[in-house]
Amino acid sequence: MVNQKVKEKLDTYRKAISRLEDILNEEISNDYIYDAVIRRFEFTYEVAWKLMKLTLEYKGIVEARSPRDVFREAFAVGIIKNGDVWFKMLTDRNLTSHTYDQETAIAIYHRIKDDYFETLNLLIEQIERSL
Repeated sequence: MVNQKVKEKLDTYRKAISRLEDILNEEISNDYIYDAVIRRFEFTYEVAWKLMKLTLEYKGIVEARSPRDVFREAFAVGIIKNGDVWFKMLTDRNLTSHTYDQETAIAIYHRIKDDYFETLNLLIEQIERSL
């Protein structure tokens, strides 16, 4: 039986992914799209690492406290396959919360759209398979 907290967090994550996908499908008609994508990415990323943490705890692995630890452990036990991408997301997530300039925002937008979204979306399947 799946832990209720994991199930609830997975449901929240599905909604976050859907909202991120919605904004990624919008045409870039103004600079607000970049901001909206980055904000939804930040939220989705936060839910993702906390979902991984809950899944690890459900499996009896409680040492992971920070996103970096969670990604390392999740990769080690096979919850995620592409640890490098998760560590790149961590770097970009830190950039989005501590600095803001248009050039950086546009570069991160493209990484979210071209690289990160697929990995974020794949997490649903990877979590379900690991339970």
